Amino acid sequence: MAGRKRKKSRFEFLTKKFPLRMQRKLVMLFMAVILAFVVLIGRITYINVTKGSKYTKAVLDQQNYNSRVIAFKRGDIVDRNGTKIATSERVYNVILDVKMMTDKDEYIEPTKEVLKECFGIEGSVVDGLIEDDPDSQYEILAQGIDYETAQKFNEIDEDDEKYPDVMGVWLEEDYTRSYPYGSMASDVVGFTYAGNNGAIGIENAYNDVLNGTDGREYGYFDSESSVERTVKPAKNGNTVVSTIDVTLQNIVEQAILEFNQEHAGDGELGSKNTAVIIMNPNTGEILAEASYPNFDLNDPRNWSSTYSEEAWAAKMQEVAEDYTEQGREPKWEELSDEEKEAEVLNDLWRNFCVSDAYEPGSVAKPFTVAAGLETGTLTGNETYYCGGSKNVMGWEIGCHYRAGHGTETIQDAIANSCNVALMDMASVIGVDNFTRYQHIFGFGEYTGIDLPGEASTAGLLYTAENMTEVDLASNSFGQNFNVTMTQMAAAFCSLINGGYYYEPHVVKQIQDENGNVIETKDPVLLRKTISSDTSKMLKTYLKATMDYGTGQRAQVEGYDIGAKTGTAEKLPRGNNKYLLSYIGYAPQENPEVLIYVVIDEARNDSAGDSSLVLGLSKKIMEEAFPYLGITTIAESGENVQTEGQNFGDTQYTDYDENYQDTYDNPDGAYIDENYSPDLDDWAAGESAE
Repeated sequence: MAGRKRKKSRFEFLTKKFPLRMQRKLVMLFMAVILAFVVLIGRITYINVTKGSKYTKAVLDQQNYNSRVIAFKRGDIVDRNGTKIATSERVYNVILDVKMMTDKDEYIEPTKEVLKECFGIEGSVVDGLIEDDPDSQYEILAQGIDYETAQKFNEIDEDDEKYPDVMGVWLEEDYTRSYPYGSMASDVVGFTYAGNNGAIGIENAYNDVLNGTDGREYGYFDSESSVERTVKPAKNGNTVVSTIDVTLQNIVEQAILEFNQEHAGDGELGSKNTAVIIMNPNTGEILAEASYPNFDLNDPRNWSSTYSEEAWAAKMQEVAEDYTEQGREPKWEELSDEEKEAEVLNDLWRNFCVSDAYEPGSVAKPFTVAAGLETGTLTGNETYYCGGSKNVMGWEIGCHYRAGHGTETIQDAIANSCNVALMDMASVIGVDNFTRYQHIFGFGEYTGIDLPGEASTAGLLYTAENMTEVDLASNSFGQNFNVTMTQMAAAFCSLINGGYYYEPHVVKQIQDENGNVIETKDPVLLRKTISSDTSKMLKTYLKATMDYGTGQRAQVEGYDIGAKTGTAEKLPRGNNKYLLSYIGYAPQENPEVLIYVVIDEARNDSAGDSSLVLGLSKKIMEEAFPYLGITTIAESGENVQTEGQNFGDTQYTDYDENYQDTYDNPDGAYIDENYSPDLDDWAAGESAE
């Protein structure tokens, strides 16, 4: 149609601006761009398929990534009634991510200021880390931070408005060991060092049982920048239930402390060592075990809680002399001050009841009688004459009662602690029988107690091959051979319980963190030492000690007690150093408890006065027996008084000051460094091979 207008294309303007030739070039360029884009997509797809994980990791490594340890809680140590005597309390470690803090300069100073304000960490410490390892993402700045301090920091860390530039600091949960009763049962419980490593006592012996396994938390951003976390929880340690009774332990330790305070003077403690074991004779369980001087388990290297400056100086001199006498290298004067202090601290941390050996004195006399009764060389009807001394192979060996006890029975000999009668008995018993029964009673043997550092006494006894008549005579009343308190207590229990030797132990049970029983340590009967008939006869003799003999001043009203006393002069003879001892039990007929008290070198003019140990023993028994519910005379209806020769409160010794023996045994302890008991068996209540 003639009047109709042609419709314009919307792209007509392009043809006016770009000629056809240019349009073709633009199309070709567009196609090239499309092709390049397709090639790029293909290449990315190829890289992602073949090397995607590698590059993804590289990218994620540049993003915020963290991994933290979840500390396990070390198991508690509790007494037999469940009272905590060692536990772990939650604390915090201050961690610094140096790389994050230095990511921007404006982060550094505000972060240093907060570290100083909250934790007392000097800026110079942080500067040193920046200089030494600027790329470090995990530096421990402080450990053991309490909850209140941690909360103060957390409030700052969450306040982005006031503290926007505090970066790279975070808190890691941890635990610290705590001992609620301080120094109580320090030798038995022990302490830890360098985190969760037990140093002595139960902490050491049951270290693997108490320790758990650390967990871990992993945190990172995934490929979609979403936070991902993986948690492997920690496994906490198990609880160790000890045989110790906290109340009884406190009774014992308070009495020991008061004794040493009463007899202290001139910058010295009341004694070199004062130790007590209270034991169940029918199970081998140790109900209380204490020694003095002790130490604060929360601060074991702080000796000032026990020693004055003067007393510490005297102790250091004492250790220095022992060190020199032993001929140790390097020489004492070559040690640094720190090394000298370490030597003294190691001596302080020793468990006297387990690790120290000594001549037992007259508390060993009942064992001589037992050997005679068991071998038939004694009948119990014998009498002996004591004129004050006995000549053995040319040696005049005296009795403590120089006037002589006259004619006496075996009961009198035990009650009045007559050396002459015991020598006569030993002569009849003979070397072979005597040495054999020493080992039957466990002297010279390990007891198997589940505590570290048990002394080796095998080399401190004579054998049948090298024991002379003189040696036999002196051994009969507890001279010239060595024992430990644990050995003596365990052996004495077998004398009074019918002849059953139980393995002494301080742990009765292992529980998990929820209180479920995992392992139980039942009483372990190791052997039969004597017959029940012999045991009954011995108890009659031991009761006489309390009725009219050397133990009268330890008698506790209302209780039927049997006992033996001892006063032994230490080597070298004539140095006025004594070891006083008392070992007793109650009730007489069916013993429920045994108590063994040792005072090693009392610091006074009457160091050999037996009244010291009798008084201390009585004080402990007066409080311990009612607490333990020990059967009284009124309850049992039995209190037959034994009768015999009463020599009154005569002072006595277990040695002859005129006898010059050839026994070479330096004073001190004897620890077998190679002794490695099977603690797993112990924890399981099994007897180690």
